[in-house]
Amino acid sequence: MKVVISDDYQDCIRLLDCYPTLAEHFDVEIFNDSATALDAQVERFREADALLLVRERTPITAALVDRLPKLKFISQTGRAASHVDLAACTARRIPVSAEGSATTAAAELTWALVMASMRKVHLEASRLKAGLWQGHLGLGLKGRTLGIAGYGKIGRIVAGYGRAFGMRVVALGHHASPNAAAMEDGVELQTDRQAFFAEADVVCCHLRLLPVTRGSITLHDLQAMKPTALFVNTSRSELVEPGALETALKSGRPGFAAVDVYENEPILQAAHPLLALENVLATPHIGYVERDTYEQYFGMAIEQLLAWKAGKPVNVLNPDVFAIQSGCD
Repeated sequence: MKVVISDDYQDCIRLLDCYPTLAEHFDVEIFNDSATALDAQVERFREADALLLVRERTPITAALVDRLPKLKFISQTGRAASHVDLAACTARRIPVSAEGSATTAAAELTWALVMASMRKVHLEASRLKAGLWQGHLGLGLKGRTLGIAGYGKIGRIVAGYGRAFGMRVVALGHHASPNAAAMEDGVELQTDRQAFFAEADVVCCHLRLLPVTRGSITLHDLQAMKPTALFVNTSRSELVEPGALETALKSGRPGFAAVDVYENEPILQAAHPLLALENVLATPHIGYVERDTYEQYFGMAIEQLLAWKAGKPVNVLNPDVFAIQSGCD
């Protein structure tokens, strides 16, 4: 059986400890780039019995599934599967399995961006390499206010980092549904959005992308922030109103942003407006991209492939597929 893996940007999957198990049981083909056009995707996946997907890097659309008659199974790294048309897969009798999360890795990158941005580490390092000396006066974290928009698993860890650095931590809450986890941790809740953004020295966005949260952080929210404040988004670009962050940064409120996520990825040739701004620290969606997370993600994805091969698939997101299969047998 043939398994195709696309989007292995660093050509690192074959170096993982879990990879030999995959190679022992399947004929594996790996691509180190993304195929975005439908015809190119069809050509890439046409001979695959199964796909092993690297997070959301390749959308699996109904149009693509309809042109892959050999495809029998999809194993997803991580739990996120909004990029896979589950209805189309179910109609084609293709089980989709997904499991795993990278809570710590994403939280650690968030804090690395906070530290680097507030102390202007990347700017000072670039100046030194250019033959220059000190050029920016950074800000410390102790005694300042950290705002958490989205107090879930990742937001909770980042809040702990903030407390360890002596920050006041405030979570953006709702009148109707106060955040029990935040209250349990002794974190302050702020239900007034204007006050939340205006008071924070750092706002970290850890919301889940849902219909109700898409575009929920608006230009009005961002422009309420201080000229010295930092906005960090390692969650999803679509949580911010289109164009709002660029406009706000150009107006000087907030004064700086650190981003790891973009509307369309990968970003090549620096083709994104945020990359042209000096008050932005941008990284190429590496929140979950570290060895321990990859071992966990791909180890689970390989277990899913082996379970499917043995006729006992696990972690199936579209269990209705089995009813369809039974009805056709």
